[in-house]
Amino acid sequence: MPREAFEKLVAEEFPQAVPEKFRSQIENVAFLVEDEPSAEVRKEEGLGPNETLLGLYHGIPHTARGDLYGIGGALPDTITLYRLPLLMEAEELLHMDKAKSLEEAMRLAIRETIWHEVAHHFGMDEHEVRQREGERDAEK
Repeated sequence: MPREAFEKLVAEEFPQAVPEKFRSQIENVAFLVEDEPSAEVRKEEGLGPNETLLGLYHGIPHTARGDLYGIGGALPDTITLYRLPLLMEAEELLHMDKAKSLEEAMRLAIRETIWHEVAHHFGMDEHEVRQREGERDAEK
């Protein structure tokens, strides 16, 4: 999937990924698209040769921002979505019959990754995010 088409899907899936009541609370966050995690990110995240990331939140979680946050012009947090690993994830979802087309699978992978990384922005650690995902999936 070309980058431009991927970026369009990211923009379209954001409102589907984040409930409206939380969207207005996302402040000073830039969404980025990269093909794959850089060597530096791979090292920082402790990824092995056969491991990758679908997305990455980097910044000061909403819950850790004090009253002085933003004074002096704080740089934005970033949520990076990795296009090639997400395409691989979408292909896997398609093979698992969780989607009827590659585009539908791609939308699902993007939506899930945005939700996951926004949860980190709101202060959830990896364990809490996984737990909430499990609870949410059990309700479906």
